[in-house]
Amino acid sequence: MSQPLIDPPGQDDPGVQLLTPGGRRVADPGHPLDVDLPTVQGLLRDMTLLRRFDSEATALQRQGELGLWASCLGQEAAQVGAGRALAPADFAFTSYREHGVAWCRGIRPTQMLRFWRGSAHGGWDPRAAGMGNYTVIIGAQALHAVGYAMGIQRDGADAAAMAFFGDGATSQGDVAEAFTFAAVSSAPVVFFCQNNQWAISEPLSRQTRVPLWQRAHGFGFPGVRVDGNDVLAVLAVTRAALAQARAGGGPTLIEAFTYRMAAHTTSDDPSRYRDAAEVDQWRARDPLLRVERYLRAEGVGDAWFDDLGAEADDLAEGIRSGARALPDTDPLAVFDLVYAEPHPAMARQQAELAAHLASFTGPREPG
Repeated sequence: MSQPLIDPPGQDDPGVQLLTPGGRRVADPGHPLDVDLPTVQGLLRDMTLLRRFDSEATALQRQGELGLWASCLGQEAAQVGAGRALAPADFAFTSYREHGVAWCRGIRPTQMLRFWRGSAHGGWDPRAAGMGNYTVIIGAQALHAVGYAMGIQRDGADAAAMAFFGDGATSQGDVAEAFTFAAVSSAPVVFFCQNNQWAISEPLSRQTRVPLWQRAHGFGFPGVRVDGNDVLAVLAVTRAALAQARAGGGPTLIEAFTYRMAAHTTSDDPSRYRDAAEVDQWRARDPLLRVERYLRAEGVGDAWFDDLGAEADDLAEGIRSGARALPDTDPLAVFDLVYAEPHPAMARQQAELAAHLASFTGPREPG
């Protein structure tokens, strides 16, 4: 059996790190970050509220209020660090798991839940938010981001595009094509790969023979690995990559080395393909816990954490009531937006669905 050219680094090589799992601040000369205590508190607030939203959404799906949910548990630092690095004029293209990026772009939880409840095709106005709606087609958003970035380039705008995807998406042809177009055009785009170790049930060892960040070198642009459970390191690395892109320095690939603590989606059973011991090992690297340890060491007391917990409780109550208040979409309406003008194939399929539904609920008219 052939051997890898380079052994993919294991859990002992997280990449750029500015905050250890124990909450100790460390320096990386190549990636400086000057942040004050209130900024770090704000990052922990984002991650805490995001985690509460995530847990509430999972519970809502189990209660039949959502059709499906893709949890971001364990990936909060990667998403919030990158999301807070984006400037207002930048534009984010994500997959279906970047709820933290959406949070940082000002998208409300109930807007995100519209998609998962089936109340809307999207959920928010992409132009207003500076972020596209969820992309379910694996890797397609990488091409969308590069095309948008090439438009920024031609407009001479002071902005950048950012594509978020998982390690599994790097096996898709769309991502390789996006790398090629970005490289040859020196497009102002940052590729942000959340390497959460599992592409559904496929481990990273079945995805690549080299570390993911090194793939960028073959396309002619830089790549960097960052500890995806370290929100400060992610913020620093992403800020630098975006600044380089806006300044005409071309694309960068960031591999955020993290872990998916929950199932791939609520329809998945991860116990069938990974060991509980692996999950426990990563639980010790909890991205929220390391920031809490740092803040407490810096003198932030119980009162602040208690207030944050109360804010999370209030958010959870609003999420539950807001989700249940979302309207149910007429299933026949899905055909209305496929083509701009009436289309005979869509009309036929709509009529077929109407007849099928009528067999359960009584006659109804399409449209």
